[in-house]
Amino acid sequence: MQTQVVTEQEIWDALDEVVDPEIPVVSLVEMGIIRAVILDGARVVVTMTPTFSGCPALEVMEGDIKARLAQMGLEDVRVEKALDPPWSSDWISDAARAKLKGIGLAPPRVHGGDFIAVLDAPVTCPYCDSFNTSIKNSFGPTPCRMIFYCNNCQQPFELFKPL
Repeated sequence: MQTQVVTEQEIWDALDEVVDPEIPVVSLVEMGIIRAVILDGARVVVTMTPTFSGCPALEVMEGDIKARLAQMGLEDVRVEKALDPPWSSDWISDAARAKLKGIGLAPPRVHGGDFIAVLDAPVTCPYCDSFNTSIKNSFGPTPCRMIFYCNNCQQPFELFKPL
């Protein structure tokens, strides 16, 4: 049973420690997956929007959210999934974009809803910042990634798909 008062900001801070199970250098908050926190007495409702509605990591994320909040003494936690509006790669924070690039995963360009324009835009290599890249496969190790090759530094790399 919770004995101390926990603020909504403390919950957000705790959720910022819950890592994306597929990209553990970034948190669910940084990825824009956590959309809302409602604190109603001892009850917490966390709303999350997965990157894909059929994301294979949904149950893991939900369990990690509940486990982290349980560490704070919060036992009455409900995780709701919101699919409308659908998740957008524009929701990825600048800090997360830098972290993605740091591990060789090219972050998606911010598109502001003009999704078609970003699909035609050149992709920057996360290693050498060259635009001299080519797509090798539209399907990467997860549904949200594509495989590219940098013709300058000769490194293969993944692009987080713009959605």
